[in-house]
Amino acid sequence: MLNIFNLNHPKGLYLLFFVEMWERFSFYGMRALIVLYMIQCLLYPVQKAGNIYGLYTGFVYLTPIIGGYLADRYFGQRRCVTTGAVLMCLGLFLLAFGGKYFFLISLFLMITANGFFKSNISSVLGLLYGDNTEKKDSAFTIFYMGINLGAFFSPLICGTLAVKFGFEWGFASAGAGMLIGLILYKIFENKLLGEHGLYPSEVNISENTTDNDNCSKIPSLICLMLFTIPFWICFEQAGSSLTLFAEYNTNRTIFGLEIPTGYFQSLNPLFIITLAPIISALWEVLRAKSLEPSSVNKFNIALFLMSFAFLIMAFAGYRSTICLVSPLWLLTAYFIMTVAELCLSPIGLSLVSKLAPKKFLSFMMGCWFLTSFFGNLIAGILGGQYGTMPIFEFFCGFSLLALGTGILLFMFNKYIGKTLL
Repeated sequence: MLNIFNLNHPKGLYLLFFVEMWERFSFYGMRALIVLYMIQCLLYPVQKAGNIYGLYTGFVYLTPIIGGYLADRYFGQRRCVTTGAVLMCLGLFLLAFGGKYFFLISLFLMITANGFFKSNISSVLGLLYGDNTEKKDSAFTIFYMGINLGAFFSPLICGTLAVKFGFEWGFASAGAGMLIGLILYKIFENKLLGEHGLYPSEVNISENTTDNDNCSKIPSLICLMLFTIPFWICFEQAGSSLTLFAEYNTNRTIFGLEIPTGYFQSLNPLFIITLAPIISALWEVLRAKSLEPSSVNKFNIALFLMSFAFLIMAFAGYRSTICLVSPLWLLTAYFIMTVAELCLSPIGLSLVSKLAPKKFLSFMMGCWFLTSFFGNLIAGILGGQYGTMPIFEFFCGFSLLALGTGILLFMFNKYIGKTLL
């Protein structure tokens, strides 16, 4: 696994890796079941189930701003991570065994839990490295692998238990995953994390002479965040238009066996698990040779790769008007999208941890996740237009969106990059 066990990284990285893995296991395990549960068990109409699901996923990306503010101002990141993990366990077990009367309460608990947890565990990782900015990109790439390790296994495990024994056991297994993560965290946090993130602001325990300088970088940092929204608009087509393409336009029969459409959703986390340690090592090799791209250039690479992925899908869409296409088209597109994601998402987390003033680090992490909220929201609206126009033109639109954004960012690259140095 290349440098994933590199002893040059603090041991706290691996604790946070596994805690985040189990939290994502619980999140994606629940997410894989929740819509079917509403329709089949609560007897909600499809539209109502979809609306509730959309609101849930939206607020999940909104609340980290609040949790980040509370951590920075009052509680410290570590206490917020614990609070979020506890609330997540309560929400999932209530969802499993509380019945329909506690359904909305359980969703509220999980939304609140994510607000406390999501931005703050990333902030603790950034604080763990202090001013050692050179290793942060590779550290966050390794951390990102933990996210997708949980995302890959959870639908398989939770989904199987739900089918075999009922939805309650699927949700309970998700809760058990979060409980394992919480226990690991509480056993090892003091030993492996020291005082990092224990207090409302890191500046209370170690003076940071660059903190005031970083305040001047916030406008450029926010500007760079805005450039990621089109990226997420394209990326989140995986759950809508790309899934529909797999269902209706792809030949999913291989050697007489039909590949379930849902299996294509496992391609991205599988590629992340495979590629994350490779790309993490690549950044370190390039850095040693003074060839590592800047963070802004990595964002540019991500946008151009995303454009290329959808160009491939556009040609796949054109061919699908003649006959069902090979699944290799989707596999190739997902592979390129994953490389693009690894050039942007963990790098963005790392960049926020480098540049955000420590006094509101977690709040700025919440702002980063807010871009995913807008990306998901717009992606859902645009994805709903699938089938209303030729598939070639539909996917070309996303290719042009990513390409145009990449070109625009390239034009501002010199200004943004200079400001962020």
